[in-house]
Amino acid sequence: MASTPDFDPRASAATLLRTIRSGALGTLSPADGSPYCSLVNIASATDGSPLLLISALALHTQHLQVDPRVSLLLEAGGEADPLLRTRMTLSATAAPTADAADRRRYLACHPEAEAFAGFKDFGFYRLSVRGAHLVAGFGRIADLTPEQLLTDLSGAQALLAAEAGAVAHMNADHADTLQLYATRLLNAPDGDWRCVGCDPEGLDMQHGRMALRLPFPRRVTDPASLRAVLRELADQARAA
Repeated sequence: MASTPDFDPRASAATLLRTIRSGALGTLSPADGSPYCSLVNIASATDGSPLLLISALALHTQHLQVDPRVSLLLEAGGEADPLLRTRMTLSATAAPTADAADRRRYLACHPEAEAFAGFKDFGFYRLSVRGAHLVAGFGRIADLTPEQLLTDLSGAQALLAAEAGAVAHMNADHADTLQLYATRLLNAPDGDWRCVGCDPEGLDMQHGRMALRLPFPRRVTDPASLRAVLRELADQARAA
């Protein structure tokens, strides 16, 4: 994997992983091994692993319950020729997850799913990434390992334990700061920006179906370092 001053494969991949809210899921038919593709909504676990909420009645769910190997295509969207947009295909295995943080993070990104998340035939799944192929334009192609793609959570237990409270606090008390992050640091339009997650490497924000990733200038592993970085970024946004 090569990186140049104007192309950072890991950063491009992380942005797709954290901000794309739907993608094409590829599964294998147990009948004859034929590939099958369907559209699914996506969120990300704290380390960036894709999260799904899917019905047992869906063909893709029936497929992966027999053979958990899947692929997932993420694409940046926009008005340009689709073949000129940044996109990435993940190879992964899918497994059910009962992790409360996975459920919370998915529903933060897809609040409309609260209406059916408790239905007996629906379940949350986490994709364990085995590798990724990134295409970000001519000559900007890279293969990434899980270690290059996902966020290292080692030593960040204090931050993980505080994430839900930190997200709620930002949304309740610092909506103006989130707006500044979005508009002045990430050049996004005005909107009702809210925080949907944080991790050692960045803050995830969303307005409707539009999602943003605010990278941290340094790794954070506990609430104190998170507050310090968020204040620093807020000062930068106000000065911009």
